[in-house]
Amino acid sequence: MTRSSDVYGEFYQRDRSVHPPAYAPDYKTSVLRSPSNSLISLQNSLSEITGPVFRQDELGPLDNDLILNYAKDGLPIGERIVVHGFVRDENGRPVKNALVEVWQANAGGRYRHKKDQYIAPIDPNFGGCGRVLTDDNGYYFFRTIKPGPYPWRNRVNDWRPAHIHYSISGNGFAQRLITQMYFEGDPLIATCPIVKSINNEEAVRGLIAPLDRNAAIQLDSLAYRFDIVLRGSRATLFENHLQGGK
Repeated sequence: MTRSSDVYGEFYQRDRSVHPPAYAPDYKTSVLRSPSNSLISLQNSLSEITGPVFRQDELGPLDNDLILNYAKDGLPIGERIVVHGFVRDENGRPVKNALVEVWQANAGGRYRHKKDQYIAPIDPNFGGCGRVLTDDNGYYFFRTIKPGPYPWRNRVNDWRPAHIHYSISGNGFAQRLITQMYFEGDPLIATCPIVKSINNEEAVRGLIAPLDRNAAIQLDSLAYRFDIVLRGSRATLFENHLQGGK
């Protein structure tokens, strides 16, 4: 089942100035997987302005609690945190019932993946993935363990800053966003080749979640605020009036 943009029409053209280029030589794996030809611009059709409908009853009660959703015989090791924020579009409208999926390394910087051979140990009580739906105001939150940094074979001594991966599915397929969230104050952000591939300082700041002391859980967890902006859409004319108007 899909939901359509029954109030709004085409999505705005993506602002390429706030996205990293597909080809970024210092980020070595981008070289082989980047397109060699210019992208073709096409008008949005029904397949772009529609998307799947997500329901709360399709999610498990612990899907947004990465501290408990994989725990077997104890709790995961590491700093407990809450991450929260709003998902809105470029017009400032809340995107409700957006599916926010997250995945990350554990506190030692290792993913639960068979190809991750970093020497940090696997945490038997931490799976590293979760999901949550936004409410009517576009708000979401989840609990997790703060991930650790880790080395990677880009250059001799490159390290990824601590980060959480995000996949956001909004009202239409053209709104889909894959991104990463970083943590305020991490010195590795400034030297990360992936972050440095973004040539827009404001866009980089938008990827860094500030500490939010007001949302912390006393004697339990610190909190970070991460707001997300998806593509906006134009209002459309229907029988001589704007859809959604009075």
